[in-house]
Amino acid sequence: MAKVSSQDLGTEPIGKLLIKQAVPASIGILVMSLNILVDTIFVGQWIGSTAIAAINVVLPVSFFIAALGMSIGIGGSSIISRALGANNETKALQTFGNQITLTLLLTISLVIPGLYFINDIIPAFGGKGNIFEPAKIYYKIVLYGVPFLAFCMMGNTVIRAEGKPKFAMYAMMIPSIGNLILDYIFINLLDLGMEGAAWATTGSYLLCFGFILWFFLSKNSELKLTNCYFKLRLPIVKEIGSLGFVTLSRQAVVSITYLFMNNILFDLGGETSVTAYAIVGRMLMFALFPVYGITQGFLPIAGFNYGAQHYDRVKKTIATALKYAIGLAALVFVILMIFPEVITKLFTSDVDVIKETPSAMRWVFAATPIIAIQLIGAAYFQAVGKAIPALLLTLTRQGIFFIPLIFILPKFYGELGVWMSFPIADVLSTIVTAFFLHREVKLKLNKTMA
Repeated sequence: MAKVSSQDLGTEPIGKLLIKQAVPASIGILVMSLNILVDTIFVGQWIGSTAIAAINVVLPVSFFIAALGMSIGIGGSSIISRALGANNETKALQTFGNQITLTLLLTISLVIPGLYFINDIIPAFGGKGNIFEPAKIYYKIVLYGVPFLAFCMMGNTVIRAEGKPKFAMYAMMIPSIGNLILDYIFINLLDLGMEGAAWATTGSYLLCFGFILWFFLSKNSELKLTNCYFKLRLPIVKEIGSLGFVTLSRQAVVSITYLFMNNILFDLGGETSVTAYAIVGRMLMFALFPVYGITQGFLPIAGFNYGAQHYDRVKKTIATALKYAIGLAALVFVILMIFPEVITKLFTSDVDVIKETPSAMRWVFAATPIIAIQLIGAAYFQAVGKAIPALLLTLTRQGIFFIPLIFILPKFYGELGVWMSFPIADVLSTIVTAFFLHREVKLKLNKTMA
C-alpha cells in the first residue's frame, strides 16, 4: 500500500480525492450496516421477531453512550484536520491525547448508572410486555462492551482525519465480520439465544478496539503520543466539546426518537409495530451507506482545506460531494420503492409484520433523494469548526421537525401519521439546510476568496 499523507488532502484533485476518501468509508459503513442487517436477520430467524424488537429497545441506550466516543472523535478530528492543514502538529497531538482521556472518563461514568438503573431504563425505551426480558438480557451484556465501542468510534474518525481512509475502513470491517461469525457460533451452534447475540456484539467491539490500538501504536499513524498529551487542556476540551456536542446532540435526539417511537407504536399497534420500526430502522442504517460514506469522506477534505485557507477547494468539495450523494440517494430510493416486501421477508416470517412493514418503509424513504443536501450541509459547518450552525442544522431533521410531527400527525391519521412524519421532516430540514449552506458559500467563501 502506498504511503498516504494528510497533506494529500490539500493537493490532489477534488473528485479523485473524494472518491479515495468516500469509497473506503462507504465500504466500511456498508460492511458495518450489513452486519447490523444480517445480525437482525439471524436474530429474527433463529430467536424470533420479539428479539428484533428487544434489540431495537436497547440500541438507543448503548449507542448514545458509545456516541460520546464518536462525538469526541468528530469534534477532535475537525481540530486535527485543520491543525494538520496549518502544519500545527503540537495541537493535533494535544487534541488526540485529550480525546482519549475524555472518552475513558465519560463512557465509564455513564455505563455504571446505565447498569444500575436497568429495570427503569428498558421499559422507558419501549421494552414492555414480552419485549422486556430479552431486552434486559441483551442490554446488560452489550453495555459491558460499550466503552470499547466508544474508543473505536473515536479512533476511527482520527484515522480518517490523518488522511488514511483504508485503515478506517478496516476498523469498521473487522468487528462487522467478527460479529457475524460469533453470531453463528453463539446463536446457531451453541443455542445461547439472546445471550449469544449480546456476547457476539460485545466480542466484535473488542476486535475493533484491538485493531484501533494496533494502528496508533504502529508506524502507520502520524500521531505519536507521550504522557504529557493526555493531560486535559481546557481550551482544547472546550473546542472538542463545542464541535462534538453537535454529534452528541444528534445521537441524543436519535435516542429520544427511539424512546418516543417505540412507546407510540407500542400503544398504536403493539409488538408488531415496534418490530416493523426495528426493520425499517435497520434499513435506514443500511440503505444510505453510500451517502454516509461520501459525508465521512467529505469531512476531512473540507476541514483540511479550510484550515489551509484553500477556499476554492472547499467550494468544489461541497459541490462534488452533493452531486455524488444526491445521485446515490436517488438510486437507493428507487430500489426501496420497488422491493420493500422482498426486504421485509428477509427478516421475519411473521405474517403481521410482513403485512405492515412495506408500507411503512415506502413512507420512511419517500424523501430519500434530497436527504444528501441536509447531511452534507450540516457536515460542512462541523468540518470547518462552526459549531452553532452545525448543531442547529443537525437538530432540524429529528429534533425540531420530526419529534413534534410524531405527536401531532397520529392524532389525525393514527399509525400512518407516524410514518408520514419521516418524509415531511426530511423535506423541511433540507429546505432549511440548503438556505444556510447557500448563504455560507455566497457570503463567506466567495467573499473570502475575493
